[in-house]
Amino acid sequence: PPPPGNYPPPPPGNYPPPPPGYGSVGSPVGQLPQEAYTSWLTRVGAYLIDSVPILAIYGIPSMIAGSTAKRECVTTSLGLACTVTPSSAGAMLMFIGWVAALGYGIWNFGYRQGVTGSSIGKSVMKFKVVAEATGQPIGFGMSIVRQLAHIIDGLILCIGYLFPLWDAKRQTIADKIMTTVCLPIR
Repeated sequence: PPPPGNYPPPPPGNYPPPPPGYGSVGSPVGQLPQEAYTSWLTRVGAYLIDSVPILAIYGIPSMIAGSTAKRECVTTSLGLACTVTPSSAGAMLMFIGWVAALGYGIWNFGYRQGVTGSSIGKSVMKFKVVAEATGQPIGFGMSIVRQLAHIIDGLILCIGYLFPLWDAKRQTIADKIMTTVCLPIR
């Protein structure tokens, strides 16, 4: 007969039983009330905060390049025609700014958001992006793909960015594609 309490019998040979398995790290998000998800205004605030460093990293070198550009104007029968050509140093500075802004974006939205769930802006606004199925950050690669999926949000009059205003889970189209949700950090 089996031992009392419906426990499995001990393994043969007087060996101790194996240790219990580990539980899952995250739990599925499931359907929460709409108020449990991050509001649209909070998401907009995070976007604005995340945009400032990118604008500065690329904008400052671009303004310097513009101030060193060569301007040429000629008068034609149609009127005045002008061209602006950045100097070699200005063009190089713009390129370096573009590469630096791209690197910052990959670090902030790919690595940082992928590993922790929050970009700098999302950390300031106290929310994170997680996979709906696991409740965990989505990782570097999927975080980059999610950022690229935001292109779809902007295709039709930016309506995808407005989805969180009426969606039950406050998701953008990119969030729906990637099955992610934004949750407040408590």
